[in-house]
Amino acid sequence: MEQKLSRRRMLLSAGAAAGAVALVPNAATALPSPAGSPPAGAAVPGRRSAALVIHNARVFTGARGEGVREAVAVGRDGRVLATGSDRELRRYAGRDTELVDARKGTVMSGIVDGHAHPVAAGAATLNPSLGYLELTVPRLRELLRGFLADPAHGGEPDGWLVVADWNPVGLLPAGTVPHRTILDALPTRRPIALLGTDGHNSWVNGRALELAGITATTPDPPGGEIERDADGAATGLLKEEAQGLVHRLLPDHPIGKVVEATARALQQAAAQGVTGFLDASADEWHLDVYTELARTGRLPQRISAALRLDAHEIRDPREGLRWLRETRRRYADVPRLDLRTAKVFVDGVMEYPARTAALLEPYFDGSGRPTDHRGELQLEPDDFARLAVLLDTEGWQIHAHAIGDRAVRVALDGYEAAHRAGGRRGNRHTITHLQLVHPTDVRRFARLGVVASMQLQWAMRDTWTVDALLPYIGPERHRRLFPARSLERHGALLAGGSDWPVDPLGVWNQIRTAVDREGADSDGPLHPEREGIRRTSALRMHTAGAAHQLRADHRTGTLVPGRAADLVLLDRDITRVPVPEISGTEVRLTLVGGVPVYEAGTAAGKAARARTAAATARRPAGTDRHRACGGCTRKG
Repeated sequence: MEQKLSRRRMLLSAGAAAGAVALVPNAATALPSPAGSPPAGAAVPGRRSAALVIHNARVFTGARGEGVREAVAVGRDGRVLATGSDRELRRYAGRDTELVDARKGTVMSGIVDGHAHPVAAGAATLNPSLGYLELTVPRLRELLRGFLADPAHGGEPDGWLVVADWNPVGLLPAGTVPHRTILDALPTRRPIALLGTDGHNSWVNGRALELAGITATTPDPPGGEIERDADGAATGLLKEEAQGLVHRLLPDHPIGKVVEATARALQQAAAQGVTGFLDASADEWHLDVYTELARTGRLPQRISAALRLDAHEIRDPREGLRWLRETRRRYADVPRLDLRTAKVFVDGVMEYPARTAALLEPYFDGSGRPTDHRGELQLEPDDFARLAVLLDTEGWQIHAHAIGDRAVRVALDGYEAAHRAGGRRGNRHTITHLQLVHPTDVRRFARLGVVASMQLQWAMRDTWTVDALLPYIGPERHRRLFPARSLERHGALLAGGSDWPVDPLGVWNQIRTAVDREGADSDGPLHPEREGIRRTSALRMHTAGAAHQLRADHRTGTLVPGRAADLVLLDRDITRVPVPEISGTEVRLTLVGGVPVYEAGTAAGKAARARTAAATARRPAGTDRHRACGGCTRKG
């Protein structure tokens, strides 16, 4: 009688011809038998048969001191049973064990993304998009006229036109400044808001300013700036917290649509091998989306959420703590959702037009002369220190956005205050982005147990961002941008993150760029001899490192017995291919807890792969790569 295949086996086998996973239905011929071993399918005393064995692989366990293995066995409880040679793992193959021939591709822990905005990534697809492009003013107006004519995007006279993926550094010719009059020339009375890809800048027209009540006498809100003409009138460019004056007026998409869009976004992430996320700036709206996805069985990844504290809650940390506790209590029973982290913004971003990252030494002007501008802190250092002490005592982790070296120092000082007050409690406080760190602060990360969360896909030369910074920060600081190797050399634990959707999600190019500081889409390498890291370090920071950051390393991040089988099977040996080839890596299979959440050969897998390919297509020069997470939440 023909052996009947399980549903999972049929799904995986269906993609074999397309380069997907091929499962072997007869265990007897799949693996070599060690001398004296029982026949295929026989019970082995003291051993459980595996649900799945992936063999003929290059298994990168991620555990320090362990070499590359050939096979991995997954138990029926969704955990890793063993790794080893093909012969050694033959003993786990029972009659109903599913066998996958990896064809020498790498098997490794799934990617843990330690800084992203998955709900924002989904929601952004519901607005018309400018596609991160650099645009002349006539071309920008042409696109906006098309959006205005589409009834799906609202109507006259009062319907908001909200446009995503505006590139704040992409107006052509170079030096063109965003101004309300450019938008006011459009044939409409409607309020218009262009949302910057960086999350730190928004550009609005005169009608939007009017509805928001922004006049020449409106004061800048704490942590924000209303850009003004020489006569004091608002130009329409809103930076940092000033965006909230308009964002609070923007219509929300129905949560049902956001749920569907986020489900698609998470499938796209699964197709790239992501098995866990930190949602790096969340409130109840985001948590409601995750709750509905979990309820309907459509939450493929494990999610940790960093609950964003606003300026008032930072100044009054006990009020912030009350909100954190109550929010965690409300969502305590949502599967795969973990709430133990608070998000705090210490500064903004370094690039034009914001230049709100807080620096120890002033920015230069375009001619290389020092100015009196050092950027802005979004909080008072003493307030942050008090917050850090309180939250550390209560067992909360802090995830602090810090771009400039002054902001990084403020965050480290706050964590040191918590350390002095209560000792090292193991909360694994984190500083994220770390575009510029003063050399004297590099050693403090390891001493304080602070995790360095970095988005190293930006550590490459780019005409419009990294290269454009050179005249404003000078060559000495420019050479120290994104100091990954320096931090690692001095004992800091590195954790990888994408900041998706600031960039389209591109996991494998991100890992490649951490190594060669060039990536697949750049204008050249960015000091790889100073700050490029080893391939194994890049792989670990995006798996074990980020799992450590999320306090999930007891469960995931390495392929060792007892850990959850959160793993990926790749189409190549990522541990040995030339570094530039890492960027083109494709995922054949993604498991979370031993269950497939992406299979390359299925219809759903092909659809997710197509969306991934479209989203990660090479973008034109000038695409914005600002570090960002502001604007991803609108907690009232």
